[in-house]
Amino acid sequence: MIKAIILLKRRDDLDFEAFRDWLLGAHAPKATGLPGIKGYQVNMARDGDGPYDAASELWFDSEDDLAAAYASEHGKAVAADSMAHVSRRDRLIVTENPFQIPTG
Repeated sequence: MIKAIILLKRRDDLDFEAFRDWLLGAHAPKATGLPGIKGYQVNMARDGDGPYDAASELWFDSEDDLAAAYASEHGKAVAADSMAHVSRRDRLIVTENPFQIPTG
């Protein structure tokens, strides 16, 4: 399993609330329909003052599945929708390394 973390900065002409509404209300349902996607999560910044406004996480079985998802017609539409709303989009492909938090 791999994860793509996509760091997003909104277009300069979009205020933070409009960007959040688009990302959570219009874009997320499109992204969850990517072929082969196993999980999806959006992490919104607490305000719009930082270098990024959101980080999306997308899980796939492999990098090949991720590439195939974005090569599909649906994937191209998802990417185009994203690019129409952002000034910056940086992607990291990561492997999770979870740790157990000690109790007590």
